Amino acid sequence: MKMKGNLFVVCKLFMMVSSQLAYSQSKVEKEFEKLEWLVGKWERTNSKPGQSGYEEWAKVTPTKITGKGVTLKGKEIVFLEELEINIQGDEIFYNVKISGEPEPVSFKFTSISNKDFVCENAAHDFPKKITYQKKGKNVTAIVSGNGQVLLYEFSPSTRRTN
Repeated sequence: MKMKGNLFVVCKLFMMVSSQLAYSQSKVEKEFEKLEWLVGKWERTNSKPGQSGYEEWAKVTPTKITGKGVTLKGKEIVFLEELEINIQGDEIFYNVKISGEPEPVSFKFTSISNKDFVCENAAHDFPKKITYQKKGKNVTAIVSGNGQVLLYEFSPSTRRTN
């Protein structure tokens, strides 16, 4: 009799923990859905003279968006970064892999809405903070830290890529 009672308590605890995890997952997945506005192709409108740039974002699963950021001088790529936004546990992260660097750098989301987000990594040298804001049809990305601020302005792109 005691064995059945213990088994019942264990099963009840397991169900409570499972339902809490499911609630936590569904909450973070609902937050993740707020990022849908970022998916697409974005042409940089404030590049340096002689340069151009763009970002492309694609939703590959319900919990992962991948992208790339490219800066061109003429037709030559002078800067390339692989980007990924994904859910890890019950948190959302923005991961950046720059060409030539051995490991990606992760930035934890600290705020998110249907038109903007902020992610941070205080331990990283630069940047420490990345902010994206949707303003009408356009997107602004602000990369900042250590008193330095870089502003990237984008409009929807008609660029064809391979």
